[in-house]
Amino acid sequence: MTVAPHRRATGSPRSRGTIGLALAGGGPLGGIYEVGTLLALADSIENLDCNALDIYVGVSSGSFVAAALANGISPAQMYRLFIDDGRDAVLRPEIFLRPALAEFARRAGAVPTLALRASLQYLRDPLHRGVMESLATLARAIPTGLFDNRAIDAFLTRLFAAPSRTNDFRHLRAQLFLVATNLDTGQPIAFGAPGNDHVPISRAIEASSALPGLFPPVAIDGEHYVDGALNKTLHASLALDAGADLLLCINPLVPFDAPSAHRRGRLTHRKLDRGGLPLVLSQTFRAIIHSRMKAGMDKYASRYPHADILLFEPAHEDVDMFFARIFSYAQRRRLCALAFESTRAYLRRNAAVVEPRLARHGLALRAARIEDPVRDVTDALDDARPLHAGTARRRSMRTTARDLEYALAILSRQLASMRAAR
Repeated sequence: MTVAPHRRATGSPRSRGTIGLALAGGGPLGGIYEVGTLLALADSIENLDCNALDIYVGVSSGSFVAAALANGISPAQMYRLFIDDGRDAVLRPEIFLRPALAEFARRAGAVPTLALRASLQYLRDPLHRGVMESLATLARAIPTGLFDNRAIDAFLTRLFAAPSRTNDFRHLRAQLFLVATNLDTGQPIAFGAPGNDHVPISRAIEASSALPGLFPPVAIDGEHYVDGALNKTLHASLALDAGADLLLCINPLVPFDAPSAHRRGRLTHRKLDRGGLPLVLSQTFRAIIHSRMKAGMDKYASRYPHADILLFEPAHEDVDMFFARIFSYAQRRRLCALAFESTRAYLRRNAAVVEPRLARHGLALRAARIEDPVRDVTDALDDARPLHAGTARRRSMRTTARDLEYALAILSRQLASMRAAR
């Protein structure tokens, strides 16, 4: 994790300014890392309420987390939503893996017409148009995505329908920008900005996270949109242009440094090509988006000299983040815990740099918590509110028991700490 290489001009501490949060993508793995980092920040920084910030920017999987925060869903509640062991979690991996049957059917229905067209093209000029060139017409029948992202929209619509939440950008207390890419122009669009705030939040998330090849493009007002990370990694300038004085940025994906991990004894070999094509593609994708993000962050130093920017990301030799199986519940909990601890470790190491920046915005580090060697992510799960509080649907006995379990665990740790202090 790094701090953006510029500082606001020194001055006396002042009351809380305009605080923003920018969250990059990274698939379900990225969301896990972001929740762990947010839990650590909320736990380690006095007066930081992740649900009471002024500006939220989300890209791809970061759009899920940003929209949830803007809707009052705390990082602790998101832990139960995204990361819990599956007994009570309402967002299960299967929701991302439902086949896009409608897309398959639509493309299959076009095969007879396309086959006839390809045959006629070849027969009209067989000497100059090869068979393969004519058959290339059939490529239009290939589905544009494997999985159905409409299920994600439906889930989020229900989640945001609870009292005190909204699926309408215009009814939020804070500014929320969710970025997608217009497929036909290649240009980014910020849903939530004036002129684009009429789109339901759930639909904007569906568009922002529609990774090409996995999910079909999302149609909105006659245009088609795909993943917002195709243009920029963070789109942090949206928050800075909206007036953020302090901007917290979280980027879950960084290039993996295999030689460094090998030297530290965390990896048995130092060459990623041994892992085959999946590791090569993963490293390539990470390197591209990270270099693009770094270039953008460097420009912010001159464009926004008034702002303090803190960037949190994994260590480049973090083996767990690079090799994680993103649909394993056991790994989800472990990776979230690692994100929590690595964020706390970063704050410990860089307290002398971070603390003055936070102080200029009415925030302060909780030194005792940061230095506590046994504090872990479960100590930060102090929000036992149910995800569907106030809804007409009755909470299950299992959910109630889980909420009670969280509360009792927190109380037990507090009592243990009091006894140890005597």
